Amino acid sequence: MERWQNKVAVVTGASAGIGAATAADLVKNGFIVVALARREERLRQNQSALPANLQSRYHPRKCDVTNEGEVKDTFAWIESNFGGTDVLINNAGIISGGVDLSGLDNTQSVRNTLETNTMSVVYCVREAFNSMKKRNFNGHIVIINSIAGHKVPIMPFGSLNIYPASKFAVTAMVETYRQEFANAGTKVKVTSISPGGVLTEIMPNMEARREANHPLLNSEDVSNAVLYVLGTPPHVQVHELTIKPVGEKI
Repeated sequence: MERWQNKVAVVTGASAGIGAATAADLVKNGFIVVALARREERLRQNQSALPANLQSRYHPRKCDVTNEGEVKDTFAWIESNFGGTDVLINNAGIISGGVDLSGLDNTQSVRNTLETNTMSVVYCVREAFNSMKKRNFNGHIVIINSIAGHKVPIMPFGSLNIYPASKFAVTAMVETYRQEFANAGTKVKVTSISPGGVLTEIMPNMEARREANHPLLNSEDVSNAVLYVLGTPPHVQVHELTIKPVGEKI
């Protein structure tokens, strides 16, 4: 991780779960972190939870990543204050499950999921990559995907609705980005990390599911995977990393 010391990492969806754990771990490993989320108060609480000597390296920033204008403004602010984006951890995501896709009366939840899981990737990756390319910097873009982005799971607790489709799109986008980054003459890396079930706030009653013997990863397990791919040598690109809790049947 030595080459990343004092480099700028942007983490989306950083207020809780995987994003919160990743932002904290990146700070502890020498990064300057810009943590993005809609819940600014949660970001500030996360900052306060860090060791006192590291809190100045964590920069909370309110940003709705489904709003293209806010994303542009935020990355412009990052460039103005820190010189640019060196690493992007695109983590923001939601699930609006429980209702069959074929039975929806109101499609707003579908639009929300696609905007958060798919379109926000388009906005954030574009801004981060352009920052890296402009500075001729060999950065790294990590996108938190899902096992549901590779195979539609038969879920024991109801339909996942449009969620798998939104993540299948991300899987295709990561390969598209890999090709585009190479064709642009850069050595910017792109990695998809696809976890199985994770104990986060993304769905209700996740703790109860663990207690009912549904194996789940912890957010820190995914953060460790992020640190692993960032720690690979410059000539190594982990294109897809899948991690599951032991015993997961999905």
